[in-house]
Amino acid sequence: MEAINLLSIITIAFLGSFGHCVGMCGGIVVAYTSTKIGQNTSKTKAFIAHLLYSFGRISTYTLLGAIFGFLGGVATFSNMANGILLMIAGAFMVLTGLSLGGKIKFLTLIEHSVSQKSWYKNAFKSLLSSQTLTSFFLLGVLNGLLPCGFVYFFAITAASTGDAFWGAVVMAVFGLSTIPSLLSLGMFVGLFSQSRFRDLMIKLASITVIIYALFTMYNGMTYIQNPNKTLLECH
Repeated sequence: MEAINLLSIITIAFLGSFGHCVGMCGGIVVAYTSTKIGQNTSKTKAFIAHLLYSFGRISTYTLLGAIFGFLGGVATFSNMANGILLMIAGAFMVLTGLSLGGKIKFLTLIEHSVSQKSWYKNAFKSLLSSQTLTSFFLLGVLNGLLPCGFVYFFAITAASTGDAFWGAVVMAVFGLSTIPSLLSLGMFVGLFSQSRFRDLMIKLASITVIIYALFTMYNGMTYIQNPNKTLLECH
């Protein structure tokens, strides 16, 4: 995987996390912060708790990345198929970028939440009432299972690597890049509530996603045109 692609993933995830991720997952962070972390909780313990929550999310994302990367490898049979996969991935990325920018409602349409399912509610309620550090990690694991258009974008990227290891890397890097925003939100609830800052981050993420989408589609074209190119050379 080329450094430029990892840098793109970090940039997109970092910028998008201050807008889309804070909006989607901010409620959960605020909920467990208000319920599980009291005024008497030391800053060190609170910091560790927020980190464990993030590591829980990243664990889920990494597993999903490995699965999607594996499936992407199984689904590719020829240079033409690999190139088409990248072109399709790029097209979905463009839709994601436009949706982040508020031009279309692509992300809203594909984000069908499972948070209303009884098993999720029961698990979430049980973990929310627990004061153990492990419960923060498990809350993160649950959060990682919530359908999210931004996660889908990186899952598509993971699938386009055609490799379980690199798929896991893509999703792990994505998760790690979202830590600053959600960790800051947990430590300073309401820090990113100002719409102007969030709007700026979302617009920057939107532009970056579209640029990366075009780059992905270009890789798809070169893969089709070059019979000796492997999928991992594109990523």
